[in-house]
Amino acid sequence: MIYIVDNLLNYFIYLFIIYCGFKISPRKNRFFLGVSVLTVLFAGVFNAYYDVNPPVVYIIWSVLSICFFFEERLGHLILLSGALMYFTGIVDTFSVMLMQIVMIGGGIGSTEIAWWMEPAYLISFLIYLLAYLRILKKHDVYLCHIEFKYKFALLVQGSIFQMFYNYVFIFFNENHTRYGADAYAVFFISIVGAVYSIFLTLSLAAKNILSHRQNGELQSFMHMQKQQYDYQLQQSAALRRFKHDLVNHIGVLRELMNEKKTEEAKEYIDTIWNMQDEFDLKIHTGDSFLDVIVNYYLYLAAKEKIEFEVVGRLTEKMPLEMVDITTLMGNILQNAVEAARKADVPRIRVEFIEHKKEIFIVVSNSAAQKVNIKKGFFMTSKKDRANHGFGLKNMIGTVAKYHGEYYMESIEENGEALFKISIAIPKESKK
Repeated sequence: MIYIVDNLLNYFIYLFIIYCGFKISPRKNRFFLGVSVLTVLFAGVFNAYYDVNPPVVYIIWSVLSICFFFEERLGHLILLSGALMYFTGIVDTFSVMLMQIVMIGGGIGSTEIAWWMEPAYLISFLIYLLAYLRILKKHDVYLCHIEFKYKFALLVQGSIFQMFYNYVFIFFNENHTRYGADAYAVFFISIVGAVYSIFLTLSLAAKNILSHRQNGELQSFMHMQKQQYDYQLQQSAALRRFKHDLVNHIGVLRELMNEKKTEEAKEYIDTIWNMQDEFDLKIHTGDSFLDVIVNYYLYLAAKEKIEFEVVGRLTEKMPLEMVDITTLMGNILQNAVEAARKADVPRIRVEFIEHKKEIFIVVSNSAAQKVNIKKGFFMTSKKDRANHGFGLKNMIGTVAKYHGEYYMESIEENGEALFKISIAIPKESKK
């Protein structure tokens, strides 16, 4: 029975690490899920019947159960299961040693005792759970995002510690009469230190990912700002050209009027009016800085032949700093343009609704298909998820900064997929 329990505990640890740490989804086919569990149980029965726990059987059931349970490339699953068996074996060894030192006096005369195995697995699982909650989930960083050099460093680091502790533990066990409790206390502290060092390596890997993400966000923001600045330069250059030729235009009009060519003068005025209309802002929201952003994306939408509609107008400026307006509206409209250009009928609608205490912004856009929204949050459709999907995260951070609220939904309207995001920002709010 002990073999079946051991196999199941290891099995659950594998599933937890792969699903929560590597974000690999289980298979939808229940047959393969059932075969995965049966593989684990059969291996336990085999070991119980022959009263052995050969490494070959352990490797076979581990690899097969993981490959049956998860949807992923077979080669990747085999490599992942092998690395997991090795690393979890290291942490399990640390846990077993801790149990032996604390509860059975350093393992002296305890070769027939096996009850400490299950509590040791529990300690291992608590270590994985703590790493997941305090490092991975807390920073939205997962093992699948960590660079290979850090994963390899964890394996090498654990191997060195395990070989050292196996040697020292055997030495203590064979020469226990020469050492007191202080020696085992030092050994206990050193094992805790080894686990802590693994946490430090994992934290360093997570901080490296966060640093890359921040750099990517900064570059994306600067690129967005540069695009808007270039657009403003184009408008400014067009205005300067118009002003430069304005004297000539007036001269032509004067001559036409002197010659009493009224109809020709009217046509010329209409021509000049249409020229100035090219660099004039088409949309006026009530906030001059917001005008620049919205008109820039109107310009982009026109280039992509996307219908762009703005409804409503503000009576006062947005209660946000300029940088935050760019982060909020820039990211929303940029995602809207990217999604709408793939739709059969590309269109974007922006609504500004002003109430007494709040400003509501509703942006909806057509899409090629319904957007993947998980727990109210937008999931990027790009393959490199580790380096994408930050736009709406930054938007959400900006909304939270001003104590606002947001809501996202993906719907179908008249057979057309639409993505809609609604934001409420208090007019007066302390950040």
